[in-house]
Amino acid sequence: MMIRRLRATPIALTALALSAGLVLSGCGGNAGASGSDGRLNVVAAFYPLQYLAEQIGGDHVKVTDLTAAGVEPHDLELTAKQVVSVQGAGAVLYLKGLQPTVDKAVAESHSKHVVDAAALSPLVDHHLDEGTENGGHTPASAGDPHIWLDPTRYATVAKGVGAELAKADPAHAAEYQKNADDLVARLGTLDQSFQTGLKSCTRKSFVTSHAAFGYLADHYGLQQIAINGVDPESEPTPARLAQIQQTAKDSGVTTIFFEALVSPKLADSVAKDLNLKTAVLDPLEGVKAGSQDTYFTIMQQNLGNLQAALGCAS
Repeated sequence: MMIRRLRATPIALTALALSAGLVLSGCGGNAGASGSDGRLNVVAAFYPLQYLAEQIGGDHVKVTDLTAAGVEPHDLELTAKQVVSVQGAGAVLYLKGLQPTVDKAVAESHSKHVVDAAALSPLVDHHLDEGTENGGHTPASAGDPHIWLDPTRYATVAKGVGAELAKADPAHAAEYQKNADDLVARLGTLDQSFQTGLKSCTRKSFVTSHAAFGYLADHYGLQQIAINGVDPESEPTPARLAQIQQTAKDSGVTTIFFEALVSPKLADSVAKDLNLKTAVLDPLEGVKAGSQDTYFTIMQQNLGNLQAALGCAS
């Protein structure tokens, strides 16, 4: 499977930055930090951070998600208008290293209130080690961005978002703190559901189309066998596919997982070769347009699909 992605050129990015700078200088620097309704303007890079901003900010924030519903965050290229929204926001939430055009806009931002999720929960490199039978991992300063798939790491980011919103809008600090505490408690309950639901399973290994579930696997004592690396743009070699097939047989795998926002063709092909089932394991990088699902409903669906695939006791 080959997924083509367009990358912004240095000239294009410079043009965007210049455009943003001219607009901001004309409207008084950080004048867009609060809207005409008095709400704090918050810009979030993609869905998991948008969800935190909305849940913690409540009625006191207006949240703009830079990544449209149904679009993978890896694919994002900012428009000039979006660059302006980043540079004039009252608070910006992003994950450094995931979206280069967002990184550049944040680096040039006038906002005093920026949350880098990767700084709050240090990343791990869940790479594919083709010298072993599965996707291994080694600690690294920059690596797998999917920290939100471990509810305990996501809770750490939630606390940081609550603290930064309180600094950006002190008049409502107590409400932000309460909302953050409530969300952290819900994430604790979700974590307990995963702990209990995945405690007694026939199998511990699962095969997924790309290595988005390393943190989840680490936290719950599972083994992720990923066809592709952390970036779904990567294409598996024939040797890698043969290795996956043998590992799946050896591990008694019953299901090949694919994700919601990427074509299932590769997972379907591997499953057909092995006469296995396919199912969705959603990395929650975004939600489909018009979907009523939330972080919590999708994570519960992920839990149920994992339990079915791993033969877990109910």
